[in-house]
Amino acid sequence: MAKKYSKRFYKNVSTEKSEDGWIIKLDTFILKTPGKKNLYLPNQDLSLLVANEWDKQDEYIRPSLMPLTRLFNVAVEQTPNNRQILIAEARKYGETDTLCYREDKVRLHREEQEKKWSPILDWAASRSVFLKKTTSIIAVKQDEASLIAIEKYASNLCNLKLTLFLHLVSVYGSVILAMAVMEARLNGNEAFNLSRLDQTWQQKYWGEDEEDAERIINLRADINDLCKILKFV
Repeated sequence: MAKKYSKRFYKNVSTEKSEDGWIIKLDTFILKTPGKKNLYLPNQDLSLLVANEWDKQDEYIRPSLMPLTRLFNVAVEQTPNNRQILIAEARKYGETDTLCYREDKVRLHREEQEKKWSPILDWAASRSVFLKKTTSIIAVKQDEASLIAIEKYASNLCNLKLTLFLHLVSVYGSVILAMAVMEARLNGNEAFNLSRLDQTWQQKYWGEDEEDAERIINLRADINDLCKILKFV
């Protein structure tokens, strides 16, 4: 399996300030994006987070173990030319947000959803994003004003934050949980747990799939690492 990865070609990883921002150096080589652009970071703290990922690589370079590097690559190379697409995607998630779809048969499940999800929906409503709840499997039509508020929120984010925001939205299946993390109402792990509330109930009945459990552990670790950047942007 290791032969599928590039071999580590550098010994030392360092950061350095340049005219265009902070860079990561692999020995004397400047870290570049897949498109061969120099990867410039806006401050030293972020450069140190990325440098740490490269320093932790062993004999082989494994991109799957570098979520921050992947995020910054996307923010630099893809997000600037795709902002409107990402904003539209955020709006679309608002139309089918996980927190809006409630259990209609199992009382304890429904009560836990109400206890844990509704306060976050109330928080979002205080920020002009009011989403309706339903127990139907048919998508509930959300108010246009709330969907516009989601678009406005996303459009005000810089490229880096927008990239992270949409990644969180897709992982959580919830634009509301992603907003709550971006605005420090929740941390990444708390939101991750809330996003998986229904799956946790399913496991009580059907048990846990070991392969899926490992995937969830890795995904949770990635989210926790990615959310570290919110302290520095």
